[in-house]
Amino acid sequence: MSVLSGVLLAGLVLPVAGGIGLTAKSTAEGFDEIPDDFKTPPLTQATQIFDSKGGLIAKVYERDRTVLTADQMSPFMRHAQVDIEDARFYEHGAVDLKGVLRALSKNAESGTAAQGASTLTQQYVKNVNVEKAGEDKGAVQEAQRKTLGRKIQELKVAIRLEEELPKDQILTNYLNITFYGNGAYGVEAASQRYFSKSNKDLTIAEAATLAGLVQNPSLYDPKLHPVAAQKRRDIVIDKMVENKHITADQAKEAKAAPLGLKYKDPQNGCITAKAGMGFFCDYVRHVVKQDPAFGKSAEDRKKLWDTGGLNIYTTLDPDKQAAAQNAVTKNVNVTDPVSAAATMVEPGTGKILAMAQTRPYGLVTEKNQTVVNLNVDLAMGGGTGFQPGSTFKPVVAAAALEAGLPATQEYESPHELPYPTMKTCEGTWKNDARPKTVVPNESAGEKGPYQLKMAMALSVNTYFVQMEQEIGLCAVKQMANKLGITAKASGKPLEEVPAMALGVEEMSPLTMANVYATFAAEGTHCDTIAINKITTVEGKDVPVPAGHCEKVFSETTAQALNTILNGVTENKGTGAALNLEDDRQIAGKTGTSDHKKAAWFDGYTPQLATAVWLGGPAGGVEMRDITINGNYYGEVFGATGPGPIWQMAMNQALRGTPEQSLPMADIPDPVVKPDPSSTGTGTGSPTATPRGTTPRGTTPRGTTSPDPEG
Repeated sequence: MSVLSGVLLAGLVLPVAGGIGLTAKSTAEGFDEIPDDFKTPPLTQATQIFDSKGGLIAKVYERDRTVLTADQMSPFMRHAQVDIEDARFYEHGAVDLKGVLRALSKNAESGTAAQGASTLTQQYVKNVNVEKAGEDKGAVQEAQRKTLGRKIQELKVAIRLEEELPKDQILTNYLNITFYGNGAYGVEAASQRYFSKSNKDLTIAEAATLAGLVQNPSLYDPKLHPVAAQKRRDIVIDKMVENKHITADQAKEAKAAPLGLKYKDPQNGCITAKAGMGFFCDYVRHVVKQDPAFGKSAEDRKKLWDTGGLNIYTTLDPDKQAAAQNAVTKNVNVTDPVSAAATMVEPGTGKILAMAQTRPYGLVTEKNQTVVNLNVDLAMGGGTGFQPGSTFKPVVAAAALEAGLPATQEYESPHELPYPTMKTCEGTWKNDARPKTVVPNESAGEKGPYQLKMAMALSVNTYFVQMEQEIGLCAVKQMANKLGITAKASGKPLEEVPAMALGVEEMSPLTMANVYATFAAEGTHCDTIAINKITTVEGKDVPVPAGHCEKVFSETTAQALNTILNGVTENKGTGAALNLEDDRQIAGKTGTSDHKKAAWFDGYTPQLATAVWLGGPAGGVEMRDITINGNYYGEVFGATGPGPIWQMAMNQALRGTPEQSLPMADIPDPVVKPDPSSTGTGTGSPTATPRGTTPRGTTPRGTTSPDPEG
């Protein structure tokens, strides 16, 4: 037996000798210089995502692991693992000759392969190969194949590894990479999983329990098989005594102790996020995987995320998140046919402060859960967006003011109007439909002339169509682009059609919140940002996307818009009922889309902009004759549906913060000229109906039939 073992060992360790060695030589080529991966393996670790005040939002990982240094580990853990796995680890090289001989003898006696002879270093090399295979099942199987070529590869690497790394470092690497069952990789994750404590705080009995798991994590699972786990633990304790790492009295006390499990289920992913933060957590994941700041290619960015080990400090304000989440859940039930979403953005920085949604983040549709983030665009984990209705009209107004039109601009604004011919960036849009497509106002009495301030307050459709005609569709599109609306939520390009002014092109709440944040910041548009800082577990900084802000329209335009949108929330406007509890100055716009399938209120103060959407999650629910949160609505408008949600969220979010005034412009009201022949409201009449309209006739090409509301 000894002679045979010597021959086999020579063939394994010295693969230049014999036929067995010749076979191995070709499979082991390339390992004369071992890759750095084996010295310092790129271990997959957990990433932690924090809010702006340092609170943990969620922990996400491909493999639950926290890498420790040797001095962060329990000495009992280190001794226990060596004593049960490879007691002569500090005495032999990469190959334990005595172990090989003993295993061959025992296996020959039993007629089975009951005992292995792999050293701890060899096991470590195998684990590195498995780790490098990642989630590729084929690569994992290849790394675990029990073939002669694979064994010789591992042996050659193990031999070179022991030449280049101290034994203590090999052991530390091994303890960080090894699987301990129940999704726990490495001793720290295992300690937290089974005992809810750090590895350095383990008792002898606890360390022995974990060390015993490595041989067979399923068979010795202390949660499922406590008797087997305790017997295995006691074997480990005996080995620790045998190797003089603990005393007999310590062993007796450890064996007398119960398993003492304090098991914690794996908490992985955005589904575990607190306080409704799951959708924002998911948004952060999309940012890391898509922004070039995190890697030149999609593969590089995915590798960064999957490898983990990051501490991501985000812009999310937990207090404002709580305000938004409270508002969307208190006003809309999770079982209602509609849902609500709210996004808060900080003017002047673009920081996303809150992202809330009625339906919880999750995969259980029976509980009305969803992983579709209705606050964001399709590419970032959202849907295809919703028609913003008349909340888009301020974009038209901004374009007109920048084009030189006065804030007192007046149009005839008849009750209804065929869409006129308009200039586009590429040519001309013509109303070629037969009969011509017509856009009406809400009622027969709602007719002009109107000036901009009152037209916005009452959301007069024909006014904004005439304004759009004067400045051209190209000017509207260009202003939308400057405000961050570069495409629809689906990713499809914006269409230059007259109904653009009435908000027929689908947007996300995040996009609209940032548009209104630009209004609040006096024309300074900032790209939205979700991440303030990222560090690795070693404390190194990871570059994050730089915030970019740019002045996109003048302060004169900004002041005029503030005055005009403030008028929407005063006594004549559609949002007059939405004043805040401290009566601070606000500005905003209501909107309702085609067939009442979406309703909005977007508004702001100088320090906070919030967009609230209400509608069917898939966009197909007509909000007529509908019950929401136990309240019946004949029709839902921006002021009656999302408006109260916005009001509740803003009240809570701004409570206790300093009041700030919006920079305003002096826009004189027009002189009212009564028209005795009219039974309607007449010019600038405060009795004009503050609701939406339903354009009649054929829909313009490239649009759906809008039903926008003020």
